[in-house]
Amino acid sequence: MAPLRLGFLASHNGSNMQAILDACKEGRLAAQPAVVISNNSESGALARARQEGIPACHLSGHTHPGRGALDQAICAALTAHQVEVVCLAGYMKRLGPQTLAAYRGRVLNIHPALLPKFGGEGFYGQAVHQAVLAAGEKESGPTVHLVDEEYDHGPVLAQARVPVLPGDNPETLAARVLAQEHRLYADTLQRIARGEITLAGLTR
Repeated sequence: MAPLRLGFLASHNGSNMQAILDACKEGRLAAQPAVVISNNSESGALARARQEGIPACHLSGHTHPGRGALDQAICAALTAHQVEVVCLAGYMKRLGPQTLAAYRGRVLNIHPALLPKFGGEGFYGQAVHQAVLAAGEKESGPTVHLVDEEYDHGPVLAQARVPVLPGDNPETLAARVLAQEHRLYADTLQRIARGEITLAGLTR
């Protein structure tokens, strides 16, 4: 079977994207990175893509004023590169209705907490880990889920659990969770590529 064609949307450094790229190069993931899209022209994700020879484009409100125009441009770029599964990797914008409709059931995100806890608007970055610690949770960890119209709301595909240790601060907890994010995202995509996880919108 042909490798799974992946499209990435990222806003910043793209470390989760890089972990997936590494898994592809090392043969741990039967997938091909097809395009990287960022709303930040100076993002590390775009720099990583160019270094790897992956098509990369900056699409944002600056390049396409108006939410509808941007949504159409993102959808067109994914379609033009024959993307089968879209991976959000620290993408800080809500996807538009055209892209969500075209890729319904095929857009994945990774969130640094055990959803449905500590998800939704405002729960990103260190704010998630601060909330976990403030709540006195005994464990945390990343969640890979499908994306819908609401932040951190779609069905859960996979989770990994890490302990919250005495003396943890947001930075130490974040580092422990991030290490599991890098493993879990690629592993989940490989399960999709193998047919162990079925995505309703994916026909191969």
